[in-house]
Amino acid sequence: MSRLGKKPVSIPKGVNVAVDGRRVKIKGPKGEFAMPIALGIGVSSDADSVTVTRSSEARKVRAMHGTTRANIACMLKGVSEGYLQVLEIEGVGYNAAAQGANKLVLKIGFNADRVMLTPEGVSVATPKNTIINISGADKQKVGQFAAEVRGVRPPEPYKGKGIRYAGEKIIRKVGKAVGGKG
Repeated sequence: MSRLGKKPVSIPKGVNVAVDGRRVKIKGPKGEFAMPIALGIGVSSDADSVTVTRSSEARKVRAMHGTTRANIACMLKGVSEGYLQVLEIEGVGYNAAAQGANKLVLKIGFNADRVMLTPEGVSVATPKNTIINISGADKQKVGQFAAEVRGVRPPEPYKGKGIRYAGEKIIRKVGKAVGGKG
């Protein structure tokens, strides 16, 4: 039996959960999500928690038990608190600027600025010109856009220049040794 799947998920204040047949609808202050329920999985909600159950011990049903519970927990956190991904820019002259709610301009050593449009439901802010805050209610969209921004100029191992996640450690390589044959 899945240990994680059996745990009930608590519903935060201000969030509504409705189970309509084979769909779960979650609505909160930061957004609204709907998710289909896999066959063999049952979802029930009361005033303060959501419980996920399974009907059989088939391999596919067991696999979807914990997955369904984790997806519901992520949606509940997304509509109540939201998700935040912080990126740092390292390098002389490298910077970023958020223009409006859905445009990010990166100046990171290329001959032209890189302009990136954010997906729907994701917002970008730059509190400093070397810090990028990506936030939204959907964990997958926030993480995917953060990975795309990092992929424009990933950190290189010799000087560490590039775009990295906040707190990410870059394993540095030693450059060529300079000197005579002695």
